Order: sequence, then structure tokens, then C-alpha cells
Amino acid sequence: MRKGAKAAIVGSVLAVMVGGAGYGGYTVLSALSADSGPAVGGPAPVRTGPPSSGEVEDTTRAFFAAWTKGDAAAAAALTNNAERAAALFTAYAGEAHITGVRITPGPATGATVPYSVKATVSYGGRAAPRACRTRLTVVRGVTTGKALVDWQHAVVHPALKSMDDTLVTGASAAAPIEAGDRHGTVLTKEQYPSLGPILDELRDKYGDRAGGSAGVELAVRHADASTADTPVVTLAEGRAGKLRTTLDAGLQAAAERAVQSYAESSVVAVQPSSGDVLAVANHRTDGFNAAFLGRVAPGSTLKILSAATLIDNGITSANGPAPCPDEAVWQSQTFHNLKGLRPDEGATLSDSFARSCNTAFVKFADEVRVDSLTNEAADRFGIGLDWKTGIPSFDGSVPAAGGPDTAAAMIGQGQVQMNPLNLASITATAMTGSFRQPVVVPRALDDRPLARARGLSSGTVQQLRGMMRRTATSGTGAGVMSGLSGSIGAKTGSAEVDGQARSDSWFTGYRNDVAAAAMAQDAGHGVDAAGPIVASVLRAG
Repeated sequence: MRKGAKAAIVGSVLAVMVGGAGYGGYTVLSALSADSGPAVGGPAPVRTGPPSSGEVEDTTRAFFAAWTKGDAAAAAALTNNAERAAALFTAYAGEAHITGVRITPGPATGATVPYSVKATVSYGGRAAPRACRTRLTVVRGVTTGKALVDWQHAVVHPALKSMDDTLVTGASAAAPIEAGDRHGTVLTKEQYPSLGPILDELRDKYGDRAGGSAGVELAVRHADASTADTPVVTLAEGRAGKLRTTLDAGLQAAAERAVQSYAESSVVAVQPSSGDVLAVANHRTDGFNAAFLGRVAPGSTLKILSAATLIDNGITSANGPAPCPDEAVWQSQTFHNLKGLRPDEGATLSDSFARSCNTAFVKFADEVRVDSLTNEAADRFGIGLDWKTGIPSFDGSVPAAGGPDTAAAMIGQGQVQMNPLNLASITATAMTGSFRQPVVVPRALDDRPLARARGLSSGTVQQLRGMMRRTATSGTGAGVMSGLSGSIGAKTGSAEVDGQARSDSWFTGYRNDVAAAAMAQDAGHGVDAAGPIVASVLRAG
């Protein structure tokens, strides 16, 4: 269904513009040339300023009337992007097979008008109703001064995010799936909202392999060909194939609840002994899977990796020196600790790690090579090695950056980029010593190659676990980890981001055979938001 859609749309638009007759053809051609020059007999006065309430009412009434009649040319001519609008409205009745449009406007707020759209989708002898709520805004044409609909594809349907997205109806691009957790419990986007985009990705990639058959549906065809279609209306159910994932329904439910308490937050839980992803949840206004695809500085949670680098390169050890001065200067850039942290010139690495002393780690920038942290990340922890989890993921980046970024990287700032999936994996490797590439879909389904890294020595693991346990029991993570039994460890973090009033909150920790990491943007210190999220997930595990 994906092939040839754009060509068909363009052809249909040309047919409307060139072959159209009567009012429709005249309206498109005149609208597209409206800014070309003054009318015969002298220029008409051009209105300025915001559209009046009367203009808003007249424009929307005419726009809705043309849309309801299926007159793509007339509807497009009433927008400030007639070419784009005509293409979508032509596809609306053509490739999308939508008819019987009824529009009910709500009361305007200024120049913005909300409305509901009801219509019928018909294909291959099957039909189904569709309905949505969206809105439009009336603006004044820059050169004509006319009141026009400010064109966004979301005017037609809110699921159309890009100007190149369109609507299509036909056989679904992939067969439906019934995704199950590791124990066979069925996972649905209604019960686990964070899994919505993940289930779509799994369907797009594994629908055919899971033994299902395609149905018939109205879907959003996204401009990015690598993004799965987004189903809107199902006309005929396909036969669902069954796909077993590594997720755990109980932990997934706990993760969903935990992120709901904090805006712009994400969390991932993995099983250190296997690399299986047990839960992934996001609570974001943009619907982005930041848990797997985020690319932001992780702050002091990266000190797990930094400490391993210092130990593995023989620079210091958990009980070795790591003085914590009030400030540290590296290549003319001054680094500070969190407010209120008391300096300790006699601190060990374990002391500075548990207290999250930035200056202690920055001071070691003199002794590490530019690529030391980069090599440790890739060779020992598998960061940046093209993970094949079963769905798209960003697999972390610790570039070999010189200058001030060498020191900044030691505390998870500068050019370092991570997401909760990466940090949960780092924590799992620190706990077990073995890098096991995280997966959502078991490798047995498609025999795909997984990333490999050599992991850590038993001596390094022993020291990292000791420092993380100390952080969880008497260090910066003790408050949120309180009450958790078993083998535990943690690391707090906060990352400064340009333009934000507060830092991003980061936290990672483990309990027995569950490791979890969370991030909440613009949320403060690690214990303010990310910490409680991780603790809730670990408690459920």
C-alpha cells in the first residue's frame, strides 16, 4: 500500500487544477495566482491586522462547506497553502476513500475554531465510520490580506504530524499482532499506553513473521518511510499473529504508574542476567519514546562508566584517592559541585562517588586520554555498538572529545548522549560484569546478530557494586532507595541543559535481577523525580 501513493496524489492534484471545471477549477487557479499582481482597473485595498470575528466565521463556513462537498480545489483555495491542501484533500476522497463528511464546529476562541468531523470510510465492499476532533486557525494572507485557513495537515486529522503525511485506505502494510509478555499475558495499548508506538513498530516489523494476515484499514502514511503506518480506522480485522516479547506485564504496569507522577519522564527496566527489557514507559506530551530514542546528557549517572574507566586504567580504585575540592578548573573552564556539598581533600573514589562529587572526577581529566572514556563505553559496556533490540533504539554516544569536553564527559555532560535504556544497560553490566545487549524481541524469532562487548573484570565489578551499594544505603540515593531489600545499588544524576530553568533529573539502580534507569526533563536533582520512578519499578520487581 506504501508504493506509488505520492505519485497518485500528485496526479490527482494536477487533474483538479488543470481539468477542473466551473467554480472548483476557477477557485484553485485564481487562489494560486492571487499574489501575482493587482486586478484590472487598479489594486484593491489590502486588509491588515488580525482577522475579525466575521471573517473567521465566513472563512470557516466556506471552508467546511467545500470540504463537505468534496470540492478539493475550493477548500484548498481557502487556505494559505493551496498546493499542499489540495494534495491532501484529493487523497482524502481518493486514496483514503472517505465520503459522507459532516463537520460540526464549536465556538471560536479568537481566530481558532475547534470542530468534529464524522465520515464514512469505504473500501472493497466494506465500510466503517470515522470520527475525530481537531481545530483550525484563521490568519490573514501575507500579500492578499484575505482571511485564510492556516494550513496544517492536522486540520484534516490530528494524527497527521507532518506536511508530507497522508491518509490511505487499503490492505494494511503489516498483519496485526497479539503481543504477549514473557509469561503470555496479552499487552494492549489501551492497558499500557506507553506501549502504543512500540506495538506499532513490532507489528510493522514482525507482523508477517508472527503468522498473521493483513486486514483492511484507514491509516496515516508517514513521510518517513522507516516509521510504521498509524492505523486510524479498521474496516476488516486481519488474523493476528502471536508475538512473545521480553516484557513483564507486572513491571510494565508499575512503570506506567510511576511515570504518570512526573511530566516529561521515561523509564526502562532490564534483567541483568539476560539483557531482556522488562518494562519501558514514557509520560510525554509529544508521545516520543524517549526511553529508547532520547539523546541527552545523563549527568552524574555516567560516573558508573567514569569510575570503571579510572579503575580499569589503573588511575585509582574504590579505596584509592579521589579528592573532592570545592571547584576544579580544566582548560580555563571551572566546574563546581552541587550546592551545599562539603569539600573533602582526603576523599576516596568511593566517597566521591557516593556523594556525587563532580570536581573529583573532573580532576582526573589530566590522567585519562581523550579516548579513554569512549573505549571503555564501547569495549566494556557495549555503548554505541548498533543494538538490535527488535524496535528502533539509540544506543548511546560517548565521543572522544578534547578540550573542556574531556572533563565534562567525566560527569556525563559535554557531548555525551544517553537515554534510560542505555543507563539501565550500563547498570546491568556494572552489576554482573557481562554486557548483554538489551532486547525487546527474543533473538530466537529472527536470529539477528546482537552487539558484543567484553565486559568487566570481577575486580572492577566488585568495586562498582560496592560504590553503588554505598550510594543506595548511605549516599545520595539513600532516601529514595530506603526500604528496598535484597542486593541493591544506585547512582543519582542531574544534567544541566541550555535554556532550562532546572536540570534534567536522572537516576539508575538495581535490586536483585532488575536494573532500571529513569529520566525526567527539567525536573531538578536525581532524587526529585527520576529516583522515585526507579524505586517504584524496583519495588515492583
